[in-house]
Amino acid sequence: MRGRLITIEGIEGVGKSTNLAFVADRLRAAGCEVLVTREPGGTPVAERIRGLLLGAERLAAMTELLLMFAARAEHLEQSIRPALAAGRWVLCDRFTDASYAYQGAGRGLGAAPVATLERLVQGDLRPDLTILLDAPPEATLARRAERGENDRFEREALAFFRRVRQGYLDRAAAEPARFRVIDARLALPEVQLALANVIETFIEENTISE
Repeated sequence: MRGRLITIEGIEGVGKSTNLAFVADRLRAAGCEVLVTREPGGTPVAERIRGLLLGAERLAAMTELLLMFAARAEHLEQSIRPALAAGRWVLCDRFTDASYAYQGAGRGLGAAPVATLERLVQGDLRPDLTILLDAPPEATLARRAERGENDRFEREALAFFRRVRQGYLDRAAAEPARFRVIDARLALPEVQLALANVIETFIEENTISE
């Protein structure tokens, strides 16, 4: 069975890390060989770019977008494409939808430059399934505050995260066949029940299709 690319998206504080591990466990329990990775990052070079993106005092919006895709190009070449070609399932914490949401909507660059870079860097590669953990940014403030020291993105104003969230919701509305939106305000057991249903259905559909 060919590999599949599953991405998990959402603003800060929606529980991506906890639920990424849960989804990985469900995939492995179903017999899938899984590569768990993240963006920006996933390779030594891309992780160094991640450090610059999260730690810089200030970056122009276009610089930020170009660095995101520089990291993505390296990640795809060195990690994601080889894993998919080998039949492994790739589970990625954020991917290009994050660029549409954060740089396109949040930074105000719009979708056009993101789409251009997407074509150049990815060709026709797109996620097979994208899970959006959705919550209003007001509901995630407490979770972000618990982390203590925040990175450059986490220090952004509430209005920024409102734009990012809307960017995600617009992407989900435009591609309903790929996206599954889960209310991240629910209690963790309810969120993970919804995740389990999504993953089990996806595995069944893709196993049958082979």
